[in-house]
Amino acid sequence: MYGTRDVVNLDKLKALGLPFWLAGGSGAPGRLQEALERSAEGIQVGTAFAMCAESGLRADFKRTLLEQVRSGATDIFTDPKASPTGFPFKVARVAGTLSDEGVLDARPHICDLGYLREAYRTTDGTVGFRCPAEPVNVYESKGGDRAATEGRACICNALVATTALPQVPAGRLVEPGIITMGDDLPGEARFLRPGATTYTAADVIAALEYESRAISKPA
Repeated sequence: MYGTRDVVNLDKLKALGLPFWLAGGSGAPGRLQEALERSAEGIQVGTAFAMCAESGLRADFKRTLLEQVRSGATDIFTDPKASPTGFPFKVARVAGTLSDEGVLDARPHICDLGYLREAYRTTDGTVGFRCPAEPVNVYESKGGDRAATEGRACICNALVATTALPQVPAGRLVEPGIITMGDDLPGEARFLRPGATTYTAADVIAALEYESRAISKPA
């Protein structure tokens, strides 16, 4: 899914003379020091902080993921249909979420938040908006390709639900969540202190700083 066009040329980026940070697995051991050595201002860390006690991720999701981390049973896949924009989100497979095909198939197509709708030109020349996560017949009536709706999740509703604030359309369906995590999820065990079942943002910062000092220290 990813190719050479997705690889950043850091030399050219540096030549712009603007500050930059590195992301995408940058919370792994040694990546902070590597980023600094490559002239970055620092790193962006997502997964480690998403799993910490202070994050807004649903508590039961965090417990499940940390159990997977401790047992070595994490499963991350790059899903090209998680977002109606086609952006390939990395998703953790957790029962009861949209990563579960049964849950995805049972959810009717609904687009009532509309944060990621795409603009299109209508037959009368005005601008309309559509989303492959909306009802299939509605999407097709706007000139959308039916094939684009197949297996499509609604990332807008799913992410809101993942923060324990799910919508309940018509008082019946409780929107399921989706857990987007990076490939470095298995390494989050290093933030857990012996016997602990969770960790804090301070634990993450302390570990990253310690790893950076340990790597940069002369032999």
